[in-house]
Amino acid sequence: MIHRAYLQRSLVEVLLPDGHKLWDDELRAIDPILDDEAIVELVAEALRRRRPLSAVRGRLGTPATVVLRLLILKHLYDWSFDECERVVRGSLVYRAFCRIDGERVPDAKTLIRLSQFLGPDTLKPILERVVQLARQRRVTRGARMRVDTTVVETNIHYPTDSSLLADGVRVLTRTMRRVATRVGALRVRDRTRSVARRVFEIVQRSRAAGRGTAAAQAKRQARVITLYRAVMAITRAVVRDAETVGRHLTAPRAEGVARLGRHLEETVGLVRRVLAQTRARVLKGDPHHPDKVLSLFEPQTEVIRKGKAAKPTEFGKVVKLQEADGQIITDYTVCATRRPDDELWVPALERHLALFGRPPRLAVADAGFASTANERAATDLGVHRVALPRRGRPSRHPPPRPRWYHRALRWRTGCEGRISVAKRCHGLRRCRYRGLPGMERWVGLGVIASNLRVLARAGPRRQPRSR
Repeated sequence: MIHRAYLQRSLVEVLLPDGHKLWDDELRAIDPILDDEAIVELVAEALRRRRPLSAVRGRLGTPATVVLRLLILKHLYDWSFDECERVVRGSLVYRAFCRIDGERVPDAKTLIRLSQFLGPDTLKPILERVVQLARQRRVTRGARMRVDTTVVETNIHYPTDSSLLADGVRVLTRTMRRVATRVGALRVRDRTRSVARRVFEIVQRSRAAGRGTAAAQAKRQARVITLYRAVMAITRAVVRDAETVGRHLTAPRAEGVARLGRHLEETVGLVRRVLAQTRARVLKGDPHHPDKVLSLFEPQTEVIRKGKAAKPTEFGKVVKLQEADGQIITDYTVCATRRPDDELWVPALERHLALFGRPPRLAVADAGFASTANERAATDLGVHRVALPRRGRPSRHPPPRPRWYHRALRWRTGCEGRISVAKRCHGLRRCRYRGLPGMERWVGLGVIASNLRVLARAGPRRQPRSR
C-alpha cells in the first residue's frame, strides 16, 4: 500500500535536537521545496499506479516523499543507486533530509524498481511546479527565453560490426542457457570463445591499417574479410539455434520462461539486422547502410554529429533544453528520432507561453534555429525581440545590428554553461537508465535537480522593490 510519509519521526530528532544545524545551506534551502504538497502528491499518484489496488491494499511500501527525496539526492550529486543507498544509510543528515530517520533505508534494487514508475507524465508536472515556485520566489519572470540542444549519450561501448556480432552471440547463448536451465532437455552449444578469438584478431589487424607496403595492406585486408566471414557464419549458426529454442517455447509456459522467450525473439531480430549491416558495410563496401544498429542493449541509440572538434561523433539522443531568466530550465524534450533544431523553436515558444501565460520579451537561440519562418512565428506569438543569427559567411557590408541584439547573443551563450553544469554535476553527460523511457526519466530528474540547486542558491523569496 502506498502512503505519503512515515507516520511519525523517530529517535533521531530526540538524539539530535539541533541536527538541522548540521545540514549544509543547499539542503536546508531545498528541503521546504520538496515538502510542497503538489509535488509529493504527483509522486504518490505515480506509485499508486503500480498495481490496481496499491492505494488501499497490501503492506506499507516506501513512502512517496522518501522515494522523491532519494531520487533528487541521487541526481543532485550524480550518485549511482548503490552509492546513494550506502551514503544515506551512514549519514544522519541525509536520513533526516530523506525523511527516513531511524527507519530502514530502501536498498538499491527497491529504488530502481520504484523509480521506473516516474515517467514524463509525472516529471513534467513536477518541473512545471518547480517553475511556479521559482516565479513565486521572483527568481524568474519569464521575460527572456533561450533554447539549445545537446546530446545525452547512452551507456554503450563504441559500436563496431565485429563487437556487435560478438555481443549478439554472447547474449543469445546466455539467454538459451537460462531457458535450458528452466525447461530442461535442451542442449546449448557455446560458441562465444570462437567468436572472441576472431574478433580479437580483427581488432589487432585493424589497428595496423595503413602501415606497410600496398601488398601487405591488401593481404591484411583480405585476412580481415575472411575473419568477418567466419564470425558471420558462427553468428548465423547461433541465430538458428536460438530460433530452434524459440520454437520449443510455443506452448504456454511460466511467466519467467515466457519473458525469456520474448527476449530471445527480440535479440534474434536485432542480430539479424546486425548481420545485414555487416554484410553491406564490410563485404559490399557500403558504409551508408540505413537503420544501423549501434547497440543490442540500447537499440534506440542514434549517431549524432554536431560538428564538435573534441567529439565529432556522439551516440545517444538529442535533448532540447529551454531556459528562462534566472537560470531556470523551464522545459526539456527528448527527441525519439533526430529532428532539425529549427523544428523545435515554435513548440518551445508555445511551451513558454503555457507556463508563464505570456510570451517572452526576448527569445534567442543559436544558428541551428534560425529561419525566416521561425522569426515570423515568434513575432506572431507576441515576442517583442527575436535574435536568431544566421549561418553562412557575412556580407562585406552587413547592416548594423542594434545594441540589444549583441547583448542578446551574449546572454544566449549562458545556455552553454547551463548545459555544461547539468552534464558535469547532474549526470546528463551519459544516461545510465535503460531504454527511451529511462532516458526521459534520467533527463527529467537531472533537470529538476539543477533547478532545485539554482533555487537553493537564490535564497528565500525576493521582496518587491519599494517605489
